[in-house]
Amino acid sequence: MKRFISTVLSVFMLASVVAACSGGNSAGTTNNTNNTNTNTESASPGNSGGSSTEKIKINLWAFTDEIPNMTTKYLELHPEANVEFNTTVIATTDGAYQPALDQALAGGGKDAPDIFTAEAAFVLKYTQGDASSFAANYADLGLTDDKVKAAEIAQYTVDIGSKDGQLKGLAYQATGGAFIYRRSIAKDVFGTDDPATIKNEVGPGWDKFFAAAEKLKAKGYGIVSGDGDIWHAIENSSDKGWIVDGKLHIDPKREAFLDQSKKLKDNDYHNDTQDWQEAWFADMSGTGAKPIFGFFGPAWLINYTMKDNVKDTFGDWAITEPPTGFFWGGTWLLANKEVTKDEAKKKAVADFIEWLTLDTSETGLQYLWANGIMKEGEQGTKDAVASAVVMAKSNGEVPLLGGQNMFDVFVPANENATGKNLTQYDETINRLWRDQVREYTAGNKSRDQALADFKQQVKDQLQIDSE
Repeated sequence: MKRFISTVLSVFMLASVVAACSGGNSAGTTNNTNNTNTNTESASPGNSGGSSTEKIKINLWAFTDEIPNMTTKYLELHPEANVEFNTTVIATTDGAYQPALDQALAGGGKDAPDIFTAEAAFVLKYTQGDASSFAANYADLGLTDDKVKAAEIAQYTVDIGSKDGQLKGLAYQATGGAFIYRRSIAKDVFGTDDPATIKNEVGPGWDKFFAAAEKLKAKGYGIVSGDGDIWHAIENSSDKGWIVDGKLHIDPKREAFLDQSKKLKDNDYHNDTQDWQEAWFADMSGTGAKPIFGFFGPAWLINYTMKDNVKDTFGDWAITEPPTGFFWGGTWLLANKEVTKDEAKKKAVADFIEWLTLDTSETGLQYLWANGIMKEGEQGTKDAVASAVVMAKSNGEVPLLGGQNMFDVFVPANENATGKNLTQYDETINRLWRDQVREYTAGNKSRDQALADFKQQVKDQLQIDSE
């Protein structure tokens, strides 16, 4: 993870939106790549070349085409912007993005990234970890804390994007999590599908969640599809992250996942699926081994994953507060600190990042994204965004949720999420942990052996000792 590869791929690919949002999933992506430019013919004075017609070139690196595609809308709304975006997109498939980005940042020069993105699975490497020295402080771009406060940006996204009190990255979307449940099953088991009532059936806390699981089981339902459905809620509500004082730390809440996963399996409370597998998608459509009550996730799970898989259960869903606050996924934007050395480029970069992350007007990306109106005259997908100001004035009614306004749940969900338990090694450590939990719940290992093997794998792969 710390090593740089020796060559850089200049690439562009059309990648799945899910990969941009889901914190590490890259299903459906490929490594077909090349480089593209997004231009505007307008000109304005003050660019770095001294000529009023010479465009300011901004090198934008991303791991899907989502943000590069946003440049088209930006230029449409800002005809005075005298910029040209050179976009490089490398999928996270097979771990290709980070090494190439690292090499490009370290290499510097005119082809180095001016703006680059990082997802939740590895963002701390670039905001707080080994590669954080490449990122500019937002304040040095003129994107000050008062702008963050005015937009009421979700605090967890600020915490993740900050180092020593200096903001280095912000997300445009917000990924605070909810419990997403079947209305028809709720009525059958609990007598109502009212989110306020269901919230108190499944939580707060895991004891109430498992009590609800028993009630659902009595009527032939599973509470979740697989243990992965509760993992993200557990992982991102823990008090501490995987690394404390340079050593592997297993937070008690994360260690309890061993027992909670086994409880789900031993009591037949789920269909024992793995997230992102066919059986998991089948449970969204109600065609799995037994009907499943719910899933845990943010707005992107509803809009970009469930939307294409619920089929006949479309409209039979609602959301409510989960047993514990959490977030799952997200994409952060960072600027190369080198852009601060060129006033014209610094302003151009800052203007684009501000439009994406802090502009609360009805022409800002967040409002367009929240309301699904990126294309004029076309109703697109609505999504939760980082600004509570924007969501408060937006229409979050979603047909998949039976017309429920999802922002009523996702605004507090974002407030209840914490960004203080991540590390730059989470992508690797989470994979090792999930594998060992499955070995334990399948009966292939004892609890102690699973823990011992997990610690040894972390040491072998990351050279990190356990506490």
